[in-house]
Amino acid sequence: MKRPVFFQPSDGWVGDLIPFEKDGEFWLFYLHEDRSDPKPGTSWNLVTTKDLTEFQDHGVSLQHGSATELDFNAYTGSIVLDGAGVHHLFYTGHNPENLGSDGVPLQLVMHATSADGMATWTKHPELTFGAPDGYESGDWRDPFVFRDESKNQWRMLLAARHSAGPERRRGVIAQCVSDDLMAWQYAEPFWDPRRYITHECPDVFAWGDWWYMVYSEFSESFTTRYRMAKSPDGPWTVPDRDSIDGRAFYASKSAARDGRRFFFGWIASKEGNSDQGPWQWAGTMAVLEARQNADGTLGFCFADELVDSFWEDIPVSLASGLPERLEVPDGYQAIVSAEDLPGQFYAKAVLDIGANTTECGLLLRSSDDGDQSYVLRLEPKRGRLVFDRWPRTITGNAQWHVSGDIPHSIELERPCDLSPGEHTLEVIVDGDLCVAVVDRQVALSTRIYDHSTGRIGVFAGEGSVTVTELEIRQRTDI
Repeated sequence: MKRPVFFQPSDGWVGDLIPFEKDGEFWLFYLHEDRSDPKPGTSWNLVTTKDLTEFQDHGVSLQHGSATELDFNAYTGSIVLDGAGVHHLFYTGHNPENLGSDGVPLQLVMHATSADGMATWTKHPELTFGAPDGYESGDWRDPFVFRDESKNQWRMLLAARHSAGPERRRGVIAQCVSDDLMAWQYAEPFWDPRRYITHECPDVFAWGDWWYMVYSEFSESFTTRYRMAKSPDGPWTVPDRDSIDGRAFYASKSAARDGRRFFFGWIASKEGNSDQGPWQWAGTMAVLEARQNADGTLGFCFADELVDSFWEDIPVSLASGLPERLEVPDGYQAIVSAEDLPGQFYAKAVLDIGANTTECGLLLRSSDDGDQSYVLRLEPKRGRLVFDRWPRTITGNAQWHVSGDIPHSIELERPCDLSPGEHTLEVIVDGDLCVAVVDRQVALSTRIYDHSTGRIGVFAGEGSVTVTELEIRQRTDI
């Protein structure tokens, strides 16, 4: 039995994460989802990790309120440490029976503190507050608190919506300020682009000369995005690649350690544990490490600690060994291993892509002829990595009923630089989870349910690629 790569509690699913670094250890609070009906209320659970490869589940940390209390659902927030050594936890209180004047359940900022190193929490219901006039009272959530030393004050950011304007363009990151973390005053919006429905799970941090603002949105794409500025007051600019991952990796927030920054989010599950099932809220926790490029933009990759936890080689043989060149100027070629791979593995392929190549990449859990598989496809002419599968949805018995009009899985595409030359494609597969990384810059996470076994392969279409390296490793048994 292998240690799982991605954390999921035995009694539920991981929702939004609230990461906090303490004494070199990551305390990963998360919304615990058990998908029962009727809903039992949502608590903050806690898992800790020192090395990003082994996780200790501590169960409930902040207990949700009763069916009559304002925090029947204790939703997303943040934690800060004050100068006296007290931890302050801010969270969203929600009760479906607690309605605002518009008939929508209220969302409220609530407060708890801990004087024993976050072992226990004391709630302060008297400090609860909601949205002011001009904002929708049912969208006032995900309080993120940070210290702005330049202003000598605490700043709280909230996922909010204006009460007027185009319905899907009212999203705003609202702001409150405080001198003591106890009394909060409404302030001007932190960011007001009038672009999305809302900006969930806001997160702001400084790194070197840059400030970064992170948020999740579901109106243009279901994804986590970031913006850059030279100060926490903006102006915020849009990097060329402004998303952390694709459709499946959501509500990502970050924490730093030793000059490095990590993004923690959840990979959504799908209904019916099927490739064709709709995405669900909550899933399995995953972590990506951010890399700060020379121009301040961020790349995303596997943490070295995670890669190093796979150290036992898996022998794999291709047709004629490496380097393996696929040369198909006007056709398609795939080379598939002679061996099936285990359900959990790490793979790294270095691909030297020729000029004017249309596509190349890796086949996962492939049939021996490469015809049925999951596909990590690099498309140099379009500058993107996509996730595909074959067969796709089959709608009938005729040969044109193969969904040939679906180019790849929806929203599972990531822009990346695929100029001619060498590129590294890494992938971790663990059961029904798959995460790929290109050149330690671009990440793409997804689920893989329908094909549970198979081989690995490389392919090229309309062009040429040389596989100069292919290594596959696994973790040792527990």
